[in-house]
Amino acid sequence: MIVVLAGGVGAARFLEGVVQVAPPATVTAIVNTGDDFELHGLTIAPDLDIVTCTLAGVIDPLQGWGIAEDTTACLEWLGRLGGPTWFKLGDRDLALHIRRTALLRAGHTLSSVADAFRRALGVAVRILPMSDDPAPTHILTDAGEFHFEEYLVRRRAQDSVRGVRLHAAGAAAPAPGVLEAIAGATAVLIAPSNPVVSVGPILALPGLRETLRATPAPVVAVSPIVGGAAIKGPAVPLMRAVGMEASALGVARAYADLLDGIVIDAVDADLAPAIEALGLRVAVTDTIMRGPREKAHLARVALALGGVNG
Repeated sequence: MIVVLAGGVGAARFLEGVVQVAPPATVTAIVNTGDDFELHGLTIAPDLDIVTCTLAGVIDPLQGWGIAEDTTACLEWLGRLGGPTWFKLGDRDLALHIRRTALLRAGHTLSSVADAFRRALGVAVRILPMSDDPAPTHILTDAGEFHFEEYLVRRRAQDSVRGVRLHAAGAAAPAPGVLEAIAGATAVLIAPSNPVVSVGPILALPGLRETLRATPAPVVAVSPIVGGAAIKGPAVPLMRAVGMEASALGVARAYADLLDGIVIDAVDADLAPAIEALGLRVAVTDTIMRGPREKAHLARVALALGGVNG
């Protein structure tokens, strides 16, 4: 079983590559839920939906989130009635949130809902939320403390960041099956996701780092930072705010105690010796996932670095 720690658009696209080189039913995605929040009385799980809908082939390919060719009539009416419209929700997208909220209120766990949704959408990959407990990620800024989605979307990531608060490090517990999946994996891949707010909340859960260190499976990361910049999102200011160097080397240092190897972009080839000095194997390749071929290539390189044929 291949386990992928995943969060956001980059992880979803990487998973599209993984399922090209490995049978989807042998892949488990452990997905960040630090972005989850409530709006319009509905429980919204952005990363779970991005991963599920991408693997289902229904994601908006340009945005990397939302349902392809969706309409926004409900959102427009919500605005007309005085409701908040800063978080774009398409009409079909809303169906996910309405159904999820109803099931959660009826006593179902987030894990069971995620599994039901992926089955309903024909996704063979096992999708596990990192936790069934609320574990929101908050961003500390000069303007105050905000939920990550409010900082990112409503405030357009314009505030100066002073710190990050991961509630996953508090009372949240790993969802059933998460630690077991890592312990029993043939390979663990850390997707090219924001190391602070996408992978960070997963790693902050009790027992996660210890299980990653103990697993006999190779653990390989793919750097989301290329040439000192993020492919997508505000990773750089967030990394700097928590004292992490915004580079492939900075990512390697943050994960060093967990990893056997890391894949970095050819642009960062000169960082390979410093990363190897940390005791890690390094693969240098093109990490930009422009299309299906590049996604499959990146997944294959990551698995090969861990000694697994893809």
